[in-house]
Amino acid sequence: MFTEKQTERYSRHIILNEFGPRGQSRLLKSKVLVVGAGGLGSPALLYLAAAGIGTIGIADFDSVEVSNLQRQVIHSEADIGSRKTDSACRAIKRLNSDIDVILHHEEINFSNARRIMSAYDFVVDGTDRLSTKFLLNDACVLCKKPFSHAGAVEFGGQIMTAIPGKTACLR
Repeated sequence: MFTEKQTERYSRHIILNEFGPRGQSRLLKSKVLVVGAGGLGSPALLYLAAAGIGTIGIADFDSVEVSNLQRQVIHSEADIGSRKTDSACRAIKRLNSDIDVILHHEEINFSNARRIMSAYDFVVDGTDRLSTKFLLNDACVLCKKPFSHAGAVEFGGQIMTAIPGKTACLR
C-alpha cells in the first residue's frame, strides 16, 4: 500500500490505533486548497505537506516582500520578489517531494471561486480581507465543501471549521 519511503516517513501516523494505515492512505488521496500563502497559510501549507496531504492547491496573487518574512514562515530571503505561490511550492517540495502542488496565481473572486475549489476536498482560508473570507464562506457553502477559517489581528486570533449543512459558518 505504501512505498518503503512513505512507510518510514509516516510511521508515527501509521502506528496510531485511531489513525493507522487507513487514515494515512486517506490523507495521501486527499486534496486541500489553501487560499493565502501569508501569515496564516504558510504554516498550514507546511503542516499539510508534512502530514502527507496528497494534493495541495495554493491560491495567492501576491509576491514575497521582505516585510513578509517575520511572519510568513514558508518564504525566505531568496524568495523576495517571487510569487508567493511559487515560493510556497518550492518549500513544500523541499519538505515532501511526493506532494502534488497545484498553483492558482490569481485572486479568488466571485467568478472563479467555485471553479477553483471544485477540485478539492477541503478549503483552508488563510486570507486577511473580510470580503474574501465571506466570499470563500459562501462558495464553500454553495459547493458543500468543508472549510477552515482563520483570522488574526495583532495579538488575537480565531479559527473555525465549518461543514456545510451540519455546522455554523461565517454567515
